[in-house]
Amino acid sequence: MTKHVPIGLIETPFQPRLEALSTAKSWINWAGYVSPAMLDTVEFEYFAIRNQTTLFDISPMHKYRITGPDALQVVNRLVTRNAAKLRAGRVGYVLWCDEEGMVIDDGTLFRFSDTDFRLCCQEPMYTWLLDTAWGFDAKISDESQEIAALSLQGPTSFSLLQDAGLGAVADMKPFDWREIEPDLWISRTGFTGDLGYELWVPNGKALELWDRLWAKGGHWGLRAIGFEALNICRIEAGFIAAGFDFQPVHMAMRLGRGRSPLELGFAKMVDFTKGHFNGRRALLKQQETGLRYHLRKIDIGGFKPADGALIYHKKKKEVGHVTSGVWSPTTKRNIALAEFKAPFGENVADDLWAEVYVNEEGQWDRRLVPVTIEDKPFFINSRARVTPPRPF
Repeated sequence: MTKHVPIGLIETPFQPRLEALSTAKSWINWAGYVSPAMLDTVEFEYFAIRNQTTLFDISPMHKYRITGPDALQVVNRLVTRNAAKLRAGRVGYVLWCDEEGMVIDDGTLFRFSDTDFRLCCQEPMYTWLLDTAWGFDAKISDESQEIAALSLQGPTSFSLLQDAGLGAVADMKPFDWREIEPDLWISRTGFTGDLGYELWVPNGKALELWDRLWAKGGHWGLRAIGFEALNICRIEAGFIAAGFDFQPVHMAMRLGRGRSPLELGFAKMVDFTKGHFNGRRALLKQQETGLRYHLRKIDIGGFKPADGALIYHKKKKEVGHVTSGVWSPTTKRNIALAEFKAPFGENVADDLWAEVYVNEEGQWDRRLVPVTIEDKPFFINSRARVTPPRPF
């Protein structure tokens, strides 16, 4: 079979299965690994997430192990939330900052025990972790090329796991994680806002895991998917993404492009009472002097794509822009995440308008459509949290 993988990218352990399933031959670069933008069509893959169950290869995520007597101190020096409140067997969303309080990256923190953590994230972080751990009795290991992972998402995901002999996940609550079988760890986590799990195995057992799930997937509508369908779901769930809704400050080339956790709407993820952490002084100062920006969820009038649209106050003053925007097939709304210059989007939330350009048979038409600030995720379904999950 002729391969269509871009030259220079690394294949994940699941690439032989993805390559065979891909009809679109649409690949992207994710952290130096080849990853599917889509395997078939975005529409089929999106509706499979919301109505069936889907597999997405998340192996390209960077994975770092932090172990040793001072592992908790290292983690708490790194992240803005208090990791001491995260119990063993739990997963937490975390952000971490530079000394200016600007977000370096976000990710998920898995706690094995009091002295053992795994950090998963988008950006390479090994040297930053080594710097953070300086002087502590802790070891930093890069597991990125040792651990493969699959995200199994959708309403029938639990039913599929049961059929695959993995029904032991039934009592796992959202953000639980445990070793279900030797070398197979499963977390009830995901990036879709739906019922779902993430499965973690050594690279050498990756294809065995894929084949085990795929063999039981037909009855439950299992479909492999790419990033584009996942991206629609994560916006529906209100999840931010690095490189889209904020620029990881270590990757930004221009001054002033960094954003703080407070400006991204994560004040509750910053614990000033736990002791010192990277960026604490700067964030305390920003809390006193005021924020520069507000990242908010918004509803945009009409149904035309608004990704990247500028936002105006009273149709005249430019006050922000859309960072991620899509038409939501499930909620039937034009939804987005948007960054506003303070005080707009927070203290000034009325008379806001998005500038949308529409190409109608070769002629561009400029439209100003109303913007409404939203506080809750656009997609909320109880099946994402019910324990044990309901059968479908």
